[in-house]
Formats: sequence, structure tokens, C-alpha cells
Amino acid sequence: MRPFAYGHPGDVAEAVRDVAAEPNAVFLAGGTNLVDHLKLGIATPDLVVDVRTLTSREITDLPDGGLRLGAASTNSEVAADRRVRERYRVLAQALLAGATGQLRNMATTGGNPLQRTRCVYFQDVTTPCNKREPGSGCSAVGGYTRYHAVLGVDAALPDPAAPETCIAAHPSDMAVALAALDAQVQVLGPAGARTIPFTELHRLPGDDPSRDTTLEHGELVTAIDLPPLPAGTRSAYRKVRDRASYAFALVSVAAVVRGDDVRIALGGVAHKPWRATRAEELLRGRPLTADAVRAAMDAELAAAQPQPGTDGGNGFKIPLVARTVAATLRELTEAQP
Repeated sequence: MRPFAYGHPGDVAEAVRDVAAEPNAVFLAGGTNLVDHLKLGIATPDLVVDVRTLTSREITDLPDGGLRLGAASTNSEVAADRRVRERYRVLAQALLAGATGQLRNMATTGGNPLQRTRCVYFQDVTTPCNKREPGSGCSAVGGYTRYHAVLGVDAALPDPAAPETCIAAHPSDMAVALAALDAQVQVLGPAGARTIPFTELHRLPGDDPSRDTTLEHGELVTAIDLPPLPAGTRSAYRKVRDRASYAFALVSVAAVVRGDDVRIALGGVAHKPWRATRAEELLRGRPLTADAVRAAMDAELAAAQPQPGTDGGNGFKIPLVARTVAATLRELTEAQP
């Protein structure tokens, strides 16, 4: 591990100033992702600024009927909160599916959605990786692709030598649920406070795979707001993984059904939590029959780009995600009072 300076500022504003002033500085909250990367040599900051006790750990009701999750609230605290379990079931389920109890006790609301990909090549500093070292190439292309993206991949790619190539998938379960809920992210940065729709927090690789989010350097997540949901709203999270114990998703689905409106977010299939907006449009105002869901998912997945690989590739994800969405929506439809 390379030596670095450690900062423990007195408040959030000071923490933001400290990180903004140092180009190679990072925030430290629960540390469940960053500490691993420090050990592996993936992250090599000059300054680590501890914010764990600076942001709020409270979960508070909002005037509009929504809920504010303080950035320092732990995954365990959020999953156990009665209001979350009763009103935002999809989020509680996603958190409980996401990690071991020990990790949930440390991981924070502000940090969990910002965790970096678990691509085996990203985590191996001996291999080329555009996300870790921009312009070096993508070792995942044609390699071990079981956990990699099939959506949001440029049809002209992947060219493993191209500096913009990245087929890694985002790993957070929590983020998939927050995308389906249309959560809002409260951020404080050098230019002041701003609110980011959760669906706009993460980005596709574009021309710079090293950037996971739309946050600017020095911006700190201070809270995540959950919107009020109408009475009768039903939601669920379903995760398909290689083993029942702690494992990242091959495919996951967060679904929220409100009257004749449905929201669907997918995990394990793209560089960011993927909102299935095309499927949502086709299902809006229609009964969630098996035929309707199948047609909507065919349209959503029409642009999917399965990746070949030494492990047989990840083409299996395309029918798997369609079946998982169908099973999740069937569960919610059958649960109607």
C-alpha cells in the first residue's frame, strides 16, 4: 500500500474544500470498497479524507411524505427501518441481498451506490484496464465475461485496444432499487449544493470509462431522498446469482408498480443501474400479462450486445433478465389486495 495523508476535518464543508484542493484526494466513509482498493493498489490517493462522522446518520421523514436517508446511515440501519420495510420494500430487499451482515453494518448510504465495478480485470493491476488506467485497453473483451455488461455497450465496440472500451457492470444492489424508486441524491461540492436525480448519477463509459458517475471532483453525497409513494404501491427486488450466499448479481431486477404505472431497473447488465424505460413505456396503462411483459422486454433487450468469452460468454443474460422481470412483476401482480 502506498503511503497517503489522512484528513479528519471538522465538518462537511471543510471536507469538501480539502478534497477539492487536492487532485488525488478521496473521501472515506464505510471503507468497504476503498480499503480493498488501497490494498490491491487500484486506488493510490495522496490524501484520504474521513467523512464517516460528518454526514448525517439519521433517517428522517420529509414534509412531502418521502424519506431522507443520511449519507452516513448504514445499509443495516436502512434495511431495518420500519418505514423503509413498509413503504420501500424493494430497497430493504436489495440491501439484504447485497452483502454479508458485517459489510452491511459498515457500508453507508452515500458510499454503497458509488462502489466501483468488481470486474476481475479491473481488480488485477497486472492487466490492462481502461477504467483503472485510461487508454491501456480492456482485458475483459474476449476473456471472462460472465458478470459483464450486455446493455449500454456501443455496437461498434468492443475493440479491446480502443481507449473507450469497457464492458464492466455496476455491482451495487442498492443502486438498482434507488433507480427504480426515482430517488434524489443530495450533494455538496465546491460550487455549493445540488440535487441529482438518481438515474443521472451514474454514467455509461462514453469516451472515458474511468469516470463512474457525474459527480465532480470534491462533490460529496450528503443524503439520498426517497419520494413519497401512493397508497397501494407494490415493489420487489429479485436477484439471480451463482450461489445463495454473498455474491454479486448475474442479473437483478427492481420493480415498482403504482396503479397502471410500472418502473423497472436492472442490475448486473450494464455499466450503470439500467432503467428499462422502453419496457416501462410499453407496459404503462396496460395489464401486466405474460404476453405484454414478454413483448416489452423483447423491445428493451433488442439492443443488447452479448459478449463472447473464454467462459462461454454472457449471452445467457438476455433471456435470464427477461424471465426475472416476468417473475418479479408476476409476484407483484399476484400480491394485489
